[in-house]
Amino acid sequence: MNTALIFSEELSRFNYGKDHPFKPIRAHNTVEICERYNLLARPWISVIRPRMATRDELCLFHEDAYISALEEVEKGNFDISMLAYGLGTDDNPLLDGLYKWCLSTTGGTLTGIELLNQGYDRVFNLIGGFHHAGPASAEGFCYVNDVCVAIHELLREGRIRIAYVDIDAHHGNGVQDAFYEDDRVLVISIHESGKTLYPWGGFENEIGQGNGLGYNVNIPLAKGTDDEIYREVIEEIVRPLLKAFSPELIIAQIGADTLISDPLTHLRLTNNAYRFAVHALLDASPKLLALGGGGYDIYRTSRCWTLAWCEMNGIEPEDTYAGIVGGMMFGPEMEMGSLHDRPFFTTGEVKEIAWEEARTACQYIKNTVFPIVGVR
Repeated sequence: MNTALIFSEELSRFNYGKDHPFKPIRAHNTVEICERYNLLARPWISVIRPRMATRDELCLFHEDAYISALEEVEKGNFDISMLAYGLGTDDNPLLDGLYKWCLSTTGGTLTGIELLNQGYDRVFNLIGGFHHAGPASAEGFCYVNDVCVAIHELLREGRIRIAYVDIDAHHGNGVQDAFYEDDRVLVISIHESGKTLYPWGGFENEIGQGNGLGYNVNIPLAKGTDDEIYREVIEEIVRPLLKAFSPELIIAQIGADTLISDPLTHLRLTNNAYRFAVHALLDASPKLLALGGGGYDIYRTSRCWTLAWCEMNGIEPEDTYAGIVGGMMFGPEMEMGSLHDRPFFTTGEVKEIAWEEARTACQYIKNTVFPIVGVR
């Protein structure tokens, strides 16, 4: 097994603004934890800087005029017409170094694809997974959709069985729209329901169309969904679909904003369910490219990403400084004394509603999608 962690200290210091919830510093915190738990100094592990994408690579998915607008922002130019591209909003502010940031974050994901092609088995690009951006629009903290660029590159190379699995609490609308009519890409998104969370879509009846009918799968979850419900959804829907589709590789957006403490979402997961989901993805394909995605409780997100890295490498985290001042009482572990969360279960009417909505969505998928994909 060969694995790679894609990381740039420079990218982790990129600043969306003091009051903006998206904090790239999560990547730095993750690497810091991994180093303290001795999760990087192994003979099969590489830590690799992302390369920069080219303009032409961005245009594998994005419209030329939109990329030109991003270049103008880089030069310090702005006019009111850029608002039509979603640039200059509260979610997607105009930032110094923005175009270089887009080239580098997309380049990190393309680096991951290249590493898989070179024989690596599992790659984790910490600052990637910008799944909301459209061909000509910035949206939801995402300026350039590195996922879509990477999948288009894989299709250009002749890959025909690519699975994209998104466990971020927010529906991956940009990726869904890009491949809604394409049966070469199986898109699966498990997310908080669009009834209660941006981007207000991703319902179970959105199953693709044309050639892509049955190859777009959404599992919307109600507020209060906990680990127990989440694990059942993975066992009942995600595992059978991936087994039937048998992808050459999986690209996974493993955002950690499903956690109970996340300030922007309403699910109630612990990182035990998160780790279970990552393990299921590893079971489904020998090749995995994981992308960081969301997560707005920055310390718990770093904890999740560290546990995901443990899963990718078959390592159990062990803090060699436990019991020493500064040992376990490091930022992400201060509450728990461990990388793992305590179990938590929703109860009462909230749990009943969450079960009902999850099972309704699952049954719809079994009735409509399973026969198309060939789930037995």
